Amino acid sequence: MARGKKGRPVDGWLVVDKPAGITSSAVVNKARWAFGARKAGHAGTLDPAATGVLAIAFGEATKTVPYITDALKAYRFTVTWGAATNTDDAEGEVIETSALRPSEADIRAALPAFTGDILQVPPQFSAVKVEGERAYALARAGDELELSARPLFVESLDLVEAGADTAVLEMVCGKGGYVRSIARDLGRRLGCLGHVKELRRVWSGPFEASDGIAFTLLDELAKSPELDRHLLPLETGLAELPELRCTPEGAARLRNGNPGMVLAAEVEYGDEAWASFEGRAVAIGVYRAGELHPSRVLLSGE
Repeated sequence: MARGKKGRPVDGWLVVDKPAGITSSAVVNKARWAFGARKAGHAGTLDPAATGVLAIAFGEATKTVPYITDALKAYRFTVTWGAATNTDDAEGEVIETSALRPSEADIRAALPAFTGDILQVPPQFSAVKVEGERAYALARAGDELELSARPLFVESLDLVEAGADTAVLEMVCGKGGYVRSIARDLGRRLGCLGHVKELRRVWSGPFEASDGIAFTLLDELAKSPELDRHLLPLETGLAELPELRCTPEGAARLRNGNPGMVLAAEVEYGDEAWASFEGRAVAIGVYRAGELHPSRVLLSGE
Protein backbone atom coordinates (compact mmCIF):
# COMPACT_ATOMS: atom_id res chain seq x y z
CA MET A 1 0.00 0.00 0.00
CA ALA A 2 1.36 3.46 -0.94
CA ARG A 3 2.20 5.73 1.94
CA GLY A 4 0.21 8.96 2.05
CA LYS A 5 1.87 12.34 2.17
CA LYS A 6 2.10 13.88 5.62
CA GLY A 7 0.46 17.26 6.12
CA ARG A 8 -1.96 19.27 4.03
CA PRO A 9 -1.30 20.78 0.60
CA VAL A 10 -0.53 24.40 1.49
CA ASP A 11 0.67 26.59 -1.41
CA GLY A 12 1.88 30.16 -0.98
CA TRP A 13 4.27 32.49 0.82
CA LEU A 14 4.52 33.59 4.43
CA VAL A 15 6.68 36.53 5.50
CA VAL A 16 7.98 36.20 9.06
CA ASP A 17 9.71 39.06 10.84
CA LYS A 18 12.45 36.86 12.22
CA PRO A 19 13.64 37.68 15.76
CA ALA A 20 17.26 37.49 16.89
CA GLY A 21 18.52 34.34 18.56
CA ILE A 22 16.97 31.68 16.33
CA THR A 23 18.09 30.03 13.11
CA SER A 24 16.27 30.42 9.82
CA SER A 25 15.74 26.65 9.67
CA ALA A 26 14.05 26.69 13.08
CA VAL A 27 11.63 29.39 11.88
CA VAL A 28 10.80 27.35 8.77
CA ASN A 29 10.20 24.22 10.83
CA LYS A 30 7.91 26.11 13.20
CA ALA A 31 5.95 27.62 10.30
CA ARG A 32 5.56 24.25 8.61
CA TRP A 33 4.23 22.78 11.85
CA ALA A 34 1.90 25.74 12.45
CA PHE A 35 0.32 25.34 9.01
CA GLY A 36 0.45 21.55 9.07
CA ALA A 37 2.05 21.86 5.63
CA ARG A 38 3.60 19.06 3.60
CA LYS A 39 6.49 21.08 2.25
CA ALA A 40 8.24 24.34 3.15
CA GLY A 41 11.50 26.17 2.47
CA HIS A 42 12.93 29.68 2.70
CA ALA A 43 14.38 32.16 0.23
CA GLY A 44 17.66 33.26 1.80
CA THR A 45 19.18 32.44 5.19
CA LEU A 46 19.51 35.02 7.93
CA ASP A 47 22.19 34.61 10.61
CA PRO A 48 20.76 33.63 14.02
CA ALA A 49 21.56 37.10 15.41
CA ALA A 50 19.89 38.88 12.47
CA THR A 51 16.26 40.01 12.27
CA GLY A 52 13.80 40.92 9.54
CA VAL A 53 12.37 39.38 6.38
CA LEU A 54 12.40 35.60 6.21
CA ALA A 55 10.23 34.61 3.25
CA ILE A 56 8.91 31.06 3.60
CA ALA A 57 7.53 29.16 0.62
CA PHE A 58 4.97 26.35 1.00
CA GLY A 59 4.16 23.62 -1.47
CA GLU A 60 4.25 24.68 -5.12
CA ALA A 61 5.59 28.10 -4.09
CA THR A 62 8.93 26.41 -3.40
CA LYS A 63 9.35 26.28 -7.19
CA THR A 64 9.47 30.09 -7.21
CA VAL A 65 12.16 30.36 -4.52
CA PRO A 66 15.01 31.01 -7.00
CA TYR A 67 13.31 34.20 -8.19
CA ILE A 68 13.27 35.61 -4.65
CA THR A 69 16.80 34.40 -3.92
CA ASP A 70 18.04 36.21 -7.04
CA ALA A 71 16.11 39.43 -6.32
CA LEU A 72 17.59 42.54 -4.71
CA LYS A 73 17.49 42.75 -0.91
CA ALA A 74 17.89 45.63 1.55
CA TYR A 75 19.70 45.53 4.88
CA ARG A 76 20.08 48.05 7.70
CA PHE A 77 23.01 47.29 9.96
CA THR A 78 25.14 48.79 12.70
CA VAL A 79 28.91 48.53 12.57
CA THR A 80 31.03 48.76 15.72
CA TRP A 81 34.46 50.27 15.08
CA GLY A 82 37.69 49.41 16.83
CA ALA A 83 37.56 45.61 16.89
CA ALA A 84 37.66 42.69 14.47
CA THR A 85 36.08 39.38 15.47
CA ASN A 86 36.55 35.86 14.12
CA THR A 87 32.90 35.78 13.00
CA ASP A 88 32.80 39.41 11.75
CA ASP A 89 29.91 40.10 14.11
CA ALA A 90 29.33 40.64 17.83
CA GLU A 91 28.81 36.90 18.43
CA GLY A 92 32.48 36.07 17.87
CA GLU A 93 35.77 36.48 19.71
CA VAL A 94 37.74 39.70 19.35
CA ILE A 95 40.93 38.92 17.41
CA GLU A 96 42.29 42.44 16.85
CA THR A 97 41.64 45.95 18.19
CA SER A 98 42.33 49.53 17.13
CA ALA A 99 42.13 52.88 18.90
CA LEU A 100 41.38 54.68 15.63
CA ARG A 101 37.88 55.92 14.81
CA PRO A 102 36.68 57.17 11.41
CA SER A 103 35.06 60.56 10.86
CA GLU A 104 31.71 60.80 9.09
CA ALA A 105 33.51 62.23 6.07
CA ASP A 106 35.95 59.30 6.05
CA ILE A 107 33.09 56.79 6.09
CA ARG A 108 31.23 58.50 3.25
CA ALA A 109 34.39 58.69 1.17
CA ALA A 110 35.01 54.95 1.59
CA LEU A 111 31.53 53.72 0.62
CA PRO A 112 31.78 54.05 -3.20
CA ALA A 113 34.46 51.34 -3.23
CA PHE A 114 31.82 48.91 -1.96
CA THR A 115 29.16 49.65 -4.60
CA GLY A 116 28.60 48.27 -8.09
CA ASP A 117 30.11 44.92 -9.07
CA ILE A 118 32.57 44.01 -6.35
CA LEU A 119 34.45 40.94 -5.11
CA GLN A 120 33.76 39.81 -1.57
CA VAL A 121 35.44 37.16 0.59
CA PRO A 122 32.82 35.38 2.76
CA PRO A 123 33.30 35.29 6.55
CA GLN A 124 35.23 32.35 8.01
CA PHE A 125 32.04 31.41 9.83
CA SER A 126 29.69 31.11 6.83
CA ALA A 127 27.71 28.43 5.01
CA VAL A 128 29.93 28.33 1.92
CA LYS A 129 31.38 24.90 1.16
CA VAL A 130 35.08 24.08 1.25
CA GLU A 131 35.84 20.63 -0.22
CA GLY A 132 32.32 19.51 0.66
CA GLU A 133 32.35 20.88 4.22
CA ARG A 134 30.62 24.02 5.52
CA ALA A 135 33.10 26.77 6.30
CA TYR A 136 31.61 27.38 9.75
CA ALA A 137 32.13 23.72 10.70
CA LEU A 138 35.79 23.89 9.72
CA ALA A 139 36.24 27.26 11.47
CA ARG A 140 34.73 25.88 14.68
CA ALA A 141 37.24 23.03 14.50
CA GLY A 142 40.03 25.61 14.47
CA ASP A 143 40.93 25.50 10.78
CA GLU A 144 42.24 28.70 9.18
CA LEU A 145 40.45 28.96 5.84
CA GLU A 146 41.50 30.56 2.57
CA LEU A 147 38.12 31.41 1.08
CA SER A 148 37.89 32.63 -2.50
CA ALA A 149 36.42 36.03 -3.31
CA ARG A 150 32.97 35.93 -4.87
CA PRO A 151 31.23 38.46 -7.10
CA LEU A 152 28.48 40.61 -5.57
CA PHE A 153 26.36 43.39 -7.02
CA VAL A 154 25.76 46.23 -4.56
CA GLU A 155 23.19 48.69 -5.86
CA SER A 156 23.69 51.15 -3.01
CA LEU A 157 25.48 51.51 0.34
CA ASP A 158 24.50 54.57 2.35
CA LEU A 159 25.46 56.00 5.73
CA VAL A 160 22.34 56.58 7.84
CA GLU A 161 23.92 57.67 11.12
CA ALA A 162 27.46 58.07 12.46
CA GLY A 163 28.33 57.88 16.15
CA ALA A 164 31.57 57.92 18.09
CA ASP A 165 32.11 54.16 17.98
CA THR A 166 29.40 52.95 15.60
CA ALA A 167 27.77 53.69 12.27
CA VAL A 168 24.37 52.69 10.87
CA LEU A 169 24.32 51.84 7.17
CA GLU A 170 21.81 50.63 4.62
CA MET A 171 22.73 48.37 1.72
CA VAL A 172 20.78 47.11 -1.29
CA CYS A 173 22.49 44.16 -2.94
CA GLY A 174 21.99 41.08 -5.05
CA LYS A 175 22.30 37.39 -4.35
CA GLY A 176 25.02 36.02 -2.08
CA GLY A 177 25.97 39.16 -0.16
CA TYR A 178 27.48 38.98 3.33
CA VAL A 179 26.86 42.12 5.36
CA ARG A 180 29.46 40.90 7.86
CA SER A 181 32.08 40.98 5.10
CA ILE A 182 31.10 44.54 4.19
CA ALA A 183 31.57 45.63 7.83
CA ARG A 184 34.89 43.79 8.11
CA ASP A 185 36.31 45.14 4.86
CA LEU A 186 35.04 48.67 5.45
CA GLY A 187 36.68 48.69 8.88
CA ARG A 188 39.98 47.57 7.40
CA ARG A 189 39.79 50.12 4.59
CA LEU A 190 39.24 52.87 7.18
CA GLY A 191 42.12 51.53 9.28
CA CYS A 192 40.00 51.18 12.40
CA LEU A 193 38.62 47.60 12.09
CA GLY A 194 34.95 46.81 12.46
CA HIS A 195 32.27 44.17 12.87
CA VAL A 196 28.48 43.95 12.67
CA LYS A 197 26.68 44.77 15.89
CA GLU A 198 23.08 44.52 14.62
CA LEU A 199 21.61 43.42 11.30
CA ARG A 200 18.10 43.61 9.88
CA ARG A 201 16.81 42.59 6.45
CA VAL A 202 14.30 45.31 5.60
CA TRP A 203 12.98 43.83 2.37
CA SER A 204 13.68 41.00 -0.03
CA GLY A 205 12.24 41.22 -3.54
CA PRO A 206 8.49 41.86 -3.11
CA PHE A 207 8.49 41.05 0.63
CA GLU A 208 8.88 43.66 3.38
CA ALA A 209 9.59 43.22 7.07
CA SER A 210 6.76 45.63 7.91
CA ASP A 211 4.33 43.11 6.37
CA GLY A 212 5.79 40.12 8.21
CA ILE A 213 4.11 38.37 11.12
CA ALA A 214 5.81 38.01 14.46
CA PHE A 215 7.41 34.64 15.13
CA THR A 216 5.34 34.27 18.33
CA LEU A 217 2.15 34.28 16.25
CA LEU A 218 3.09 30.94 14.76
CA ASP A 219 2.43 29.36 18.14
CA GLU A 220 -0.57 31.54 18.98
CA LEU A 221 -2.38 30.99 15.66
CA ALA A 222 -1.18 27.48 14.83
CA LYS A 223 -3.61 25.29 12.85
CA SER A 224 -6.18 28.09 12.69
CA PRO A 225 -7.97 29.82 9.77
CA GLU A 226 -6.61 33.12 11.08
CA LEU A 227 -3.05 31.99 10.40
CA ASP A 228 -4.04 30.96 6.87
CA ARG A 229 -5.09 34.56 6.22
CA HIS A 230 -1.45 35.64 6.52
CA LEU A 231 -0.52 33.42 3.57
CA LEU A 232 0.34 35.27 0.36
CA PRO A 233 -0.42 33.80 -3.07
CA LEU A 234 2.16 31.66 -4.82
CA GLU A 235 2.18 34.27 -7.58
CA THR A 236 3.75 36.85 -5.23
CA GLY A 237 7.07 35.09 -5.72
CA LEU A 238 6.93 35.75 -9.46
CA ALA A 239 6.73 39.54 -9.23
CA GLU A 240 10.09 39.95 -10.99
CA LEU A 241 8.95 38.02 -14.09
CA PRO A 242 6.48 39.12 -16.80
CA GLU A 243 3.08 37.44 -16.70
CA LEU A 244 1.54 35.90 -19.82
CA ARG A 245 -2.12 34.88 -19.87
CA CYS A 246 -2.87 31.61 -21.59
CA THR A 247 -5.86 30.06 -23.31
CA PRO A 248 -7.72 27.10 -21.75
CA GLU A 249 -6.03 24.82 -24.28
CA GLY A 250 -2.66 26.39 -23.54
CA ALA A 251 -3.16 25.91 -19.79
CA ALA A 252 -3.99 22.23 -20.30
CA ARG A 253 -0.88 21.68 -22.39
CA LEU A 254 1.35 23.55 -19.94
CA ARG A 255 0.04 21.52 -17.00
CA ASN A 256 1.20 18.41 -18.85
CA GLY A 257 4.67 19.90 -19.37
CA ASN A 258 4.17 20.80 -23.03
CA PRO A 259 4.52 24.21 -24.73
CA GLY A 260 1.25 26.13 -24.50
CA MET A 261 -0.21 29.08 -26.37
CA VAL A 262 -0.16 32.41 -24.51
CA LEU A 263 -1.70 35.74 -25.37
CA ALA A 264 0.43 38.52 -26.84
CA ALA A 265 2.35 40.63 -24.33
CA GLU A 266 5.40 42.87 -24.12
CA VAL A 267 7.99 40.12 -24.03
CA GLU A 268 10.75 39.23 -26.43
CA TYR A 269 11.58 35.86 -27.95
CA GLY A 270 13.64 33.91 -25.39
CA ASP A 271 12.47 35.90 -22.34
CA GLU A 272 11.69 34.02 -19.13
CA ALA A 273 8.08 34.52 -18.03
CA TRP A 274 5.19 32.82 -16.28
CA ALA A 275 1.78 31.86 -17.59
CA SER A 276 -1.49 32.30 -15.76
CA PHE A 277 -5.01 31.04 -16.35
CA GLU A 278 -7.96 32.59 -14.50
CA GLY A 279 -5.53 34.40 -12.22
CA ARG A 280 -3.55 31.33 -11.15
CA ALA A 281 0.02 30.53 -12.11
CA VAL A 282 0.28 27.51 -14.39
CA ALA A 283 3.95 27.36 -15.40
CA ILE A 284 7.27 29.19 -15.61
CA GLY A 285 9.28 28.97 -18.77
CA VAL A 286 10.69 30.63 -21.88
CA TYR A 287 8.58 32.56 -24.40
CA ARG A 288 9.00 31.53 -28.03
CA ALA A 289 6.77 32.58 -30.93
CA GLY A 290 3.43 32.76 -29.12
CA GLU A 291 4.05 29.85 -26.77
CA LEU A 292 5.53 29.37 -23.33
CA HIS A 293 7.95 26.46 -23.15
CA PRO A 294 7.73 25.34 -19.50
CA SER A 295 10.69 24.70 -17.24
CA ARG A 296 8.55 24.44 -14.09
CA VAL A 297 4.91 23.36 -13.96
CA LEU A 298 2.87 24.78 -11.06
CA LEU A 299 0.07 22.57 -9.75
CA SER A 300 -1.28 24.78 -6.98
CA GLY A 301 -3.85 23.10 -4.74
CA GLU A 302 -3.14 19.57 -5.95
